[in-house]
Amino acid sequence: MLIITLAAGRFFVHKWGAEHARYMAGGVDHPPNCISCHLYPQRDGFLAKMVNENYLSPLNGAVSPDGKKLYVVAQDADVVVVVDIPNSEAVSRIKTGRRPHSAKVSADGNTLYVTNQWANNIYVIDLPGGTVRDSIMTGGGPASMDFSPDGRFLFVANTYTHDISIIDLQENKEARRLYAGNFPTGVAVSPQSGFTYISSQRTVPVKFRTPPLTEITIIKTSGQRVAKRQYFKSAHIMENVAVTPQGDMAITTLVRPKNLVPSMQIERGWMINHGIGIVRSDGKMAQLLLDEPNAFYPDPYGIVIHPNGKYAYVSHSGADVVSIIDLDAVRALLDSASEEELNRYANHLGLSSLYVVKRIKTGSNPKGLAISPDGKYVFVMERMADHVTVIDTDKLEAVTNIDLGGPKKITVSRRGGQLFTNAGHTFHMQYSCYTCHPDGHEDGLTYDLVGTGRDLANVQTLRDLYGTAPFKWKGTNVSVYMQCGMRFSKFVTRTESFAPEDLDAVVAYIMRELTHPPNIHHMPGTALTEAQKRGKALFERIVTNDGREIPVKDRCTTCHNGPSYSNFKLANVGSAKETDDVIMFDAPNLNNVYESAPYLHDGSAQTLEEIWTIYGGDDNHGYVNDMTKDQLNDLVEYLKSLTAARFQTEKDDYQINKSEL
Repeated sequence: MLIITLAAGRFFVHKWGAEHARYMAGGVDHPPNCISCHLYPQRDGFLAKMVNENYLSPLNGAVSPDGKKLYVVAQDADVVVVVDIPNSEAVSRIKTGRRPHSAKVSADGNTLYVTNQWANNIYVIDLPGGTVRDSIMTGGGPASMDFSPDGRFLFVANTYTHDISIIDLQENKEARRLYAGNFPTGVAVSPQSGFTYISSQRTVPVKFRTPPLTEITIIKTSGQRVAKRQYFKSAHIMENVAVTPQGDMAITTLVRPKNLVPSMQIERGWMINHGIGIVRSDGKMAQLLLDEPNAFYPDPYGIVIHPNGKYAYVSHSGADVVSIIDLDAVRALLDSASEEELNRYANHLGLSSLYVVKRIKTGSNPKGLAISPDGKYVFVMERMADHVTVIDTDKLEAVTNIDLGGPKKITVSRRGGQLFTNAGHTFHMQYSCYTCHPDGHEDGLTYDLVGTGRDLANVQTLRDLYGTAPFKWKGTNVSVYMQCGMRFSKFVTRTESFAPEDLDAVVAYIMRELTHPPNIHHMPGTALTEAQKRGKALFERIVTNDGREIPVKDRCTTCHNGPSYSNFKLANVGSAKETDDVIMFDAPNLNNVYESAPYLHDGSAQTLEEIWTIYGGDDNHGYVNDMTKDQLNDLVEYLKSLTAARFQTEKDDYQINKSEL
């Protein structure tokens, strides 16, 4: 009898487990495995440490002036790995601040500057001693940087505050700050032209359902003033920029999203394209695709130009290749093109054969590139492989691969990162998960995923999703398994779903590794400002300005509560449009909401203010119409301060005091 009872129990438990797994996967069969859902995504605890590893994740790098050392920024490990180039060997590590992004070496080779994106500062590292000797405060989220021609100043792109810090290196402090585009990331100084170019990730605010416009900011280097703001139409995610030695072209990587047409156009090569944007010295602009009619090269990230000015090298982090571009062929093409032809070239999938010399295979997720001073070698940082591939520019081939010393084991989460950043699972490899979710966030665009012009969807962040189900604006996806599995293949990639073990890995990566950065409006260990305190009182209020009780359903805290500021339920907030088939939407998480414009389910509100000044007139979206302008300003300031739970209790260890150096 006991044996029969145990057998029956096992049968029913297994049946329940299979049904539960099928439900969580969106109605498709998925092997029941408690570990995949309840262990791999965990960030803390003994078991989580047992099944995960601490990877290096190299992002960018810099070569010493003598060409003997490569300094690799290992973002996840908060270190710079020092590589002996002649011996192709990682020889040491230098501790950095939180989430380092880029590095630059001084002309004498004695000083290394490293931007710490999560600490809002730059470390000044003494290379002979291998120690940090100073810390320079910047704007929020410093990323790429470049020296002025005389080496006196450092131009730094601040991604989170959308501006440029100009650092006086004699004083080791910020001398000036200039407004940039939206989420600036790339910087290139041109000694020949006298200008500095800053590329941006995201479009500036544009009219609802119009093409994105992404800014390249052009600064007069000597005067340290913005000379011009130029915009690439129908393009964004301009990760990096480089300038030819002749100064005749500034070239940025870019992505051309077709978010205004149905996503089903993927079958015609019209979902997302990838290429370069060019600003010529005469101010003329052009976009050229690096894709081919039946082969796409998504997520271009790094770009360097050979010292002879004849070749450019572009890493495609979603395709694991580096493209080599003949710049003389590009010059000839642009010189002979009319304005009408230039507009056509921006969408011409058959043009790349005229200027792409070769594609060189790399390891997983190639990101930043660095070139030796003599132009002999290009170094490719492989973020999901903890390696550096070395390309011989004469042979046009990869000649060696340098192991940076990261863990050899590929964990489930790491495998998920490799899949998340690779386009192999989409039709013709047109895009990866990263394409719409750069840095695990969102691209700020609205897409027609259904293909009918209805139920338009504003891309949502993938950061800090653990414990925040359901997903999708309609709340119809009960898990990330459903979101990234059946739904993803049906509405987005138009291909087969991930295999179960691959879906386990992708979900583990998203839930465990993708996190919000510290909130620049409320850094760890700091108190709320007076305006934010007043806004908090308004957010939590239960009575109006004239003393009337606010109905429970109209209180901010009813829908937006808990550590994620969401009750995970549907509500009618009056934001539905004629193109929507539903009126109830899932309450979104509000952590770091300041960096997630545009707002509402369809992205129609360009700012937080517009949620109420334009779309909240009926008081369905919280009771706000009795507020004065100053009160609404305070409420918005408080909303901008909302931060992930782990930062609400964490001490301020994101910035280093000079006395500690």
